[in-house]
Amino acid sequence: MERYDLVYQLYDEFDTKTLREYQEFVDVFPPVDSRVALEHWQEASDELEARKDDIRTAFAAGETFAEIASRTTRDQAFTALDLEAKYGRPVNVLVLDVDETLRSAGSTDNEIPRDTLHVLTEFHEAGIPIVICTGQTLENVKGFAIQGLGSEIVHSGELSIVYESGNGVFTPGHGADTKQLLYNDLDDSIRDIFDHVRARVLTEAPAHLRRGCHLQGNEFNVTMKPNYETGSSQAREVIDDALVYMIDLLGSAVADVIAWSEPSDSSELVAYTRAFYAGEDPEIRGVLEQEGAYPDVDRDGVPEPLAAVFERIDVAYYEADAAEVSSLELNKVAGVKRALEVLGVEDPFALVMGDSKTDLRVMEWVAENDAGIAAAPEHASSDTLDHVIRSDELIFAQGKSVDVLRTVYALNQLARLN
Repeated sequence: MERYDLVYQLYDEFDTKTLREYQEFVDVFPPVDSRVALEHWQEASDELEARKDDIRTAFAAGETFAEIASRTTRDQAFTALDLEAKYGRPVNVLVLDVDETLRSAGSTDNEIPRDTLHVLTEFHEAGIPIVICTGQTLENVKGFAIQGLGSEIVHSGELSIVYESGNGVFTPGHGADTKQLLYNDLDDSIRDIFDHVRARVLTEAPAHLRRGCHLQGNEFNVTMKPNYETGSSQAREVIDDALVYMIDLLGSAVADVIAWSEPSDSSELVAYTRAFYAGEDPEIRGVLEQEGAYPDVDRDGVPEPLAAVFERIDVAYYEADAAEVSSLELNKVAGVKRALEVLGVEDPFALVMGDSKTDLRVMEWVAENDAGIAAAPEHASSDTLDHVIRSDELIFAQGKSVDVLRTVYALNQLARLN
């Protein structure tokens, strides 16, 4: 019988909804010191096993189908079937963004939900390495990773943290390769530019930016964050101003480092820098237009000596959240590649989950190399959503990354039957 027919039979003949409720209760039951509560958990566990036994005896691959039915909905199971038919192999590494992907300020109180953490633990126990891939600082990521996943997993040698969007990689348990500062491999001139920007970014900022922003504690990237609640109108206003200021500051730093003195006055340099980054990112162009800062020249009019350096440096705008200068040579793709090398994943087939253009670059890399599948939350950037929809349509609701993780869990179960 075809697997699709077997899955139809599974969900038509068995009460999988109740089965999943028992499984979720048993998995995420909070630790309590109560005999009555523990007896209740044991009763639920016994009922869960009894229901699984009914499925085990009904199918030749009963153990596999019992696991699928207890953890995935009908739609998730059929999506897993489609993925298995298309790719014919299991996912062997997870590459996961954190903010607004695993956790969401809007629906999970900025915590990774317990059911998501449990599924990640199950992947770890199945020998699947995990790469946390984020724009955050290492200390921030280490803190919530240890708190959520536990010190044993973080220090197992099977988890890597790509931090600051690829400027560093931290893989505990790998000796000299544990912490790798990838920005040390950049040219001296690029590092000098970042040193110039970092040294001047707050000291030379207008008073309202010094009051309204702070620097994120990055090792390399230069990121201005609002001193207001992320997403608020005040945060939007100050980050829009910060974006224009950082673009102009970057242009000045580039000119200083490469000793470029062609413009007759600083206004030409400002115009060239704004024109370049407006041409690179429609969101940046929109902010410049709204701020009355859009230049009279266009991207093609930027002199080659400046453009050659700008092409190596990224300016990122996150509405009402951050304005950032980073290296295009050190992005999440570079960090993920290095993490996979350290973890020993030689033939990756990754699940890449994320919401921003930095995550999109990783998704495009795995697509180009037949090295994985991509998933994104429904509020992801338009380009990221477009890519995911055109590939496998793995879109999940805000704060529900667990839905895709369960789908991939089922994919891996099905792949074992080959």
